Amino acid sequence: MTILPWSSLIRWLLFMPLVLALLLTCASWLLLQGSLPQYDGKVHVPGLSAAAVIERDVLGSVTIHAQNRLDLARALGYVHAQERFFEMDLMRRSAAGELAELFGAGALPADRKARRHRMRARAKAMLADLPESQRRLIDVYRDGANKGLAALAVRPFPYLLTRTQPHPWRSEDSLLIIISMFFTLQESSVQRELQLSTLRAGLPESIYQFLTASGGEWDTPLLGAPFEWPQPPSSEEFDLHQLDSGLERMERTLQHHRNDQYDEAPGSNSFAVAGSLTSGAALVANDMHLSLRAPSLWFRTRLIYSHFQRPERLIDTAGISLPGVPAIVVGSNRHIAWSFTNSYGDMADWVRITLDPADPSRYLSGGNWKPISVYHETLHVRGAPDETLEVRETEWGPILADDHDGTPLALVWTVYQSGSVNLDLIELEQVETVDNAIVVAQHAGIPAQNFIVGDRNGNIAWTIAGRIPLRTGQYNPGIPADWSEGNIGWQGWLEAAKYPLISNPQEQRLWSANSRVIDGTMYTLLGDGGYELGARARQIRDSLQKIEHFTPTDLFSIQLDDRALFLARWRQLLKRTLDQTSSSDWRTEMQQALNDWDGHAAINSVAYRIVRTFRQEIIGSILDNFAAKVRRRHPDFLLPRLPQIEHAVWVLLEQRPLHLLPPGYTDWDQLLETCVQRIAEQLQAQPGGIAVRTWGEQNTAAIQHPLSRVLPGFIAQWLDMPRDPLPGDSYMPRIQSPNFGASQRFVVAPGNEEQGYFSMPGGQSGHPLSPYYGSGHADWVTGKATAFLPGPPEHTLSLLPLRGSQ
Repeated sequence: MTILPWSSLIRWLLFMPLVLALLLTCASWLLLQGSLPQYDGKVHVPGLSAAAVIERDVLGSVTIHAQNRLDLARALGYVHAQERFFEMDLMRRSAAGELAELFGAGALPADRKARRHRMRARAKAMLADLPESQRRLIDVYRDGANKGLAALAVRPFPYLLTRTQPHPWRSEDSLLIIISMFFTLQESSVQRELQLSTLRAGLPESIYQFLTASGGEWDTPLLGAPFEWPQPPSSEEFDLHQLDSGLERMERTLQHHRNDQYDEAPGSNSFAVAGSLTSGAALVANDMHLSLRAPSLWFRTRLIYSHFQRPERLIDTAGISLPGVPAIVVGSNRHIAWSFTNSYGDMADWVRITLDPADPSRYLSGGNWKPISVYHETLHVRGAPDETLEVRETEWGPILADDHDGTPLALVWTVYQSGSVNLDLIELEQVETVDNAIVVAQHAGIPAQNFIVGDRNGNIAWTIAGRIPLRTGQYNPGIPADWSEGNIGWQGWLEAAKYPLISNPQEQRLWSANSRVIDGTMYTLLGDGGYELGARARQIRDSLQKIEHFTPTDLFSIQLDDRALFLARWRQLLKRTLDQTSSSDWRTEMQQALNDWDGHAAINSVAYRIVRTFRQEIIGSILDNFAAKVRRRHPDFLLPRLPQIEHAVWVLLEQRPLHLLPPGYTDWDQLLETCVQRIAEQLQAQPGGIAVRTWGEQNTAAIQHPLSRVLPGFIAQWLDMPRDPLPGDSYMPRIQSPNFGASQRFVVAPGNEEQGYFSMPGGQSGHPLSPYYGSGHADWVTGKATAFLPGPPEHTLSLLPLRGSQ
């Protein structure tokens, strides 16, 4: 036997870790390769009636050709699962409260909160109530998704990282995906009502109304005039100087980091111009503002299949789909183009529950004591014992909170109601006119949205898509109410004939940016769920009114408009404040920085950043004192988001009432000067001082993969999108924060889709080794538009029916 010399043995021992590392890297790489979607070739799929062809262009945009809608749904499920199954899984689990089964005990707080809604049980009931045609569509989509998942050589890579196995897709999961959008778009409004109730209980009515009114000078509705903001209360009604100054300072510390709460919420821009202004078809633009992630929430999709009643005619619909659902969400079908923005109507109420003093398992309803229904939900926890959660429900909904005085509150929410979730939206694929599109939209089972639609004949219209509750009796739906007498509440859905509708307005222009759209009876029926300030809508409206003949480029330019018109008066206020402030180094630096103002939220602008910060500091300094007043009785109180607060704050800055001046200041000038000095010193303390504090430094992209927060930095960096400085901000069309903004942008004229524009952050594929991971993201960052329709195919996959398959 040959014995290695010591030197060779040492070299071999030193070399082995490197060999093992290389082998581990190669094995990991092969596993990742095995979980890649299949982009070319042929696959036999049971259930298909005929071949379905899946094409991908250079960005991974998918075009599916199928013989009929069922085959198409099966093929779409196959594609969605291969590219995005993990993201689909997260959405269904988030809505159902099942994340801990995947991630362990750390996800239990989120699961406990979500499971109280019992959404999986509700989704199953909703599925049973759907028309047979829609259930069939969901079932074949489910089968396609499970076939696509099973066809991967290795399970999707996130399950490799988490050392878990994916669960098959179930039919009700597609409804859970839609339900998850109710949470995304409406939950903040639901919780806001609770905070408003506590705020109202802790302040005199006059100051409550002054802080929470529904609109003012910035209103830009399609119908009606701006509301008039109420005047501030007198010193006899409310005097801030009665507050303890120590309590105010504590509140200032607690609230300081929350200034951005006034400026960011799920929303969107949508606008359209009629054919009279384009010499042809209507033009429709849409950019939906949501939290951003990698990959994108949306999936670029084109669906081509034969018309059910006229097989010689092809249905050709392009836009975006939502993985988990067999439908196009927004887009164009050669005849109409449609878009959404969050409506911020009031789609939920809180009901004050009277419990039987002798038996708290009963509650009062209609003069009788009724038993509370009790459900026991099992939360499965990875690596830990299961947990049982008790859910108590009334006829109106689950008991989820207590009012400010401790009274139990049950939630009534549209998503709980029969008919709130369906697939009616799919009918838009075959609609040819604005009028028919309106009918479909008003019956669609989605979170209530502003719906703007245009057709190839040049017509445009706005209405609400989704169901609107029909309220009866006299009560304020903006705060919790007692429904026990049975004379107030909900009685089903508002009939379509009473929906708000604006069709072919005289201006031949429509716009929606989450602010109030209408007034009068229509506004009362829709309610106020926290409408956005009208500044963004005004900037869009004014830009539309300046143009008499439109091209797609004109609308895309409006989408990218980052002019800071809203902050112009704040810049003037800051300049005046600096001019009257005593000379100092920080004052000089601030004045010099303010000189670079060019009126845009540009990445290199220091002036924009300091003006924006000045505004937030002023608002925070004023509002914290009102919150401190409420905290005396409710120590855990946090201010609700007050999207119209700009009106109240500006009234105070103009009128300068001393009784509403925060304690500790002699006059309003001192407040302004102190706020300027505070932000100047904060900026000076950072490396390089004020001169290098650009907006891009603060507004740097943080668009992450869902798993990156729990992964080592070098892997997270590989999964996340680049940390690019981003232009744009709140209160302008180009909405942007580090992880919030336009989740897609498109401009299209139905019938002229080839001239349309599209862009999307985060990329198309969910697999980091895919050529489509992050595809198109760089164009979105720079504001470069890609074509609305997918380009020539670079990959083609054919799904073939099994012999004898039906």
